[in-house]
Amino acid sequence: MMMTENNFSWPDGSKMALSIVVNVEEGAEMNIRDGDPGPEPVDELSSAPRKPIRMHVSESNYQYGINAGAPRVLQLLKEYQMPATFTAAALALERAPDLASQIIDQGHEVCCHGYRWVMQYKMNEDQEREFIRKGIDSITRTCGERPVGWLSRYMTTDATRRLLAEEGFEYHMDDFSNDVPFWDSVETHSGENKPIVVLPYALDTNDMKMWMDPSLQPWDWAKYACDTFDWLHEEAQQQGARYMSLGVHLRIIGRPARITAFKQFLDHVKSKSDVCVMTRRDISRHFAAQIPAKQTS
Repeated sequence: MMMTENNFSWPDGSKMALSIVVNVEEGAEMNIRDGDPGPEPVDELSSAPRKPIRMHVSESNYQYGINAGAPRVLQLLKEYQMPATFTAAALALERAPDLASQIIDQGHEVCCHGYRWVMQYKMNEDQEREFIRKGIDSITRTCGERPVGWLSRYMTTDATRRLLAEEGFEYHMDDFSNDVPFWDSVETHSGENKPIVVLPYALDTNDMKMWMDPSLQPWDWAKYACDTFDWLHEEAQQQGARYMSLGVHLRIIGRPARITAFKQFLDHVKSKSDVCVMTRRDISRHFAAQIPAKQTS
């Protein structure tokens, strides 16, 4: 059972909330080094062969996100005093502990993006549960905080949301159906109806578009993001609470010209006085406090 609710308000009288999601996948992508049958096929270089060989150049393209992209993203967020949710494939942070420390020290949230940046839709239920638990344990060790939110790599299974609820997650991001949070209730193996907040994500404003479509320039992406923000901001004045989801990646938005586009968007957001920038953990908890799950049953 799902029910959306927009009869709630954001903190300090804000009309709209912005959720900045920074994906950390670098070092957790497919790689025969980690036992995968082949190299990671998703890369801006579009050069993955069919043969099971190490793609050192593609790996370095990912590593750019850790070495050069992350410092730029963190510096910009610090400058603008905007908290973000870092959706991290747990292994990526295991391999970049200094980055994990900086994320936590700056007050950002770490959400679990799987143990590795791999598809889980082929997993059976036992495998998926173990994958989820491994991600929880890894991030807890690396960051000193247990993740309370989850984002899969693309496709999920019929059991995913139930497993997340059973494992104590507060919110789930694998949804694109709205611009407001909502409750879902899943039936556990014990027959209990367990609620979980769904915080819809967005693909159209995601910087991955610049990897997949070489003709999309950073300034075009920035304009699209600003237009999305403006529409939701205006809609919120008339129809109630809205939030915007903006997803970026260290290895993509962290490039010099693209970080400029990110800055343009943040400048645009900063020009509005009635917008709050919140982590997804805070959005989920704020929503749940105002619209308790029992009210939707």
